[in-house]
Amino acid sequence: MTIRAVVWDVDDTIFDYTTADRAGMRGHLTAEGLLDGYTSVEQALDHWRDLTDQQWARYAAGEVDWEGGRRDRVRAFLGKPLTDPEAEDWFLRYLGHYESAWALFPDVLPVLDTLAGSHRHSVLSNSSIRVQDHKLRVLGVRDRFESVLCAAELGVSKPAAEAFHAACEALELPPHEVAYVGDHPEIDGQGAADAGMFSVWIDRGGVRAVTAPDPDAAPGGAPDRLTGLRRIASLAELPAILGPDTRFGAPSTFR
Repeated sequence: MTIRAVVWDVDDTIFDYTTADRAGMRGHLTAEGLLDGYTSVEQALDHWRDLTDQQWARYAAGEVDWEGGRRDRVRAFLGKPLTDPEAEDWFLRYLGHYESAWALFPDVLPVLDTLAGSHRHSVLSNSSIRVQDHKLRVLGVRDRFESVLCAAELGVSKPAAEAFHAACEALELPPHEVAYVGDHPEIDGQGAADAGMFSVWIDRGGVRAVTAPDPDAAPGGAPDRLTGLRRIASLAELPAILGPDTRFGAPSTFR
């Protein structure tokens, strides 16, 4: 089997979303004088993320446009009946704090450089192109990817096989010749494996589990419902597992 291309998730795979989200929300709540309204930044983030999920579902269902969804998210977060301009201004102030904290993980550019001559690259994200294309450009890596596909425009999201197959079709390659790299063990890892791709789960913390572990599994093993995927702790391990055409890469820390 020869892997000819790598399709990438974005948030918490190549982009350190969790750190940026936390730093951005802390900075914004402090600037707005709202931090005292929560017991912790984590509580505020949990509220914001819940509202983000709710508005994303409305957007994906066609119930609201992108701007309307984010304005409604602000209104719900603040518990105030803001006008559209007021809600939009609040969101843009938050966005400034969030974007100021954007960063790639340190292992991203080295692995993209290593694989540049041997593999093609694309993106598949459960977001929208307007968000992820902008993000990749700000981070300076948009030109590394042939295409950026997102659930909002595809009309189908991961872990559905149709989403992964759309990414393969954009590359004009069969699934078994394409690797998918993502941070969520089930949405990314198991979804890609079930779609027939070479699935790689990037588990940076080494401790994430979404199901009870198999008591007979080796320490560090993936949750027992996950099959057909490779688990790595750093992207430095990726080149070594993509096939004989790749000459570099660190050994897996989970072996």
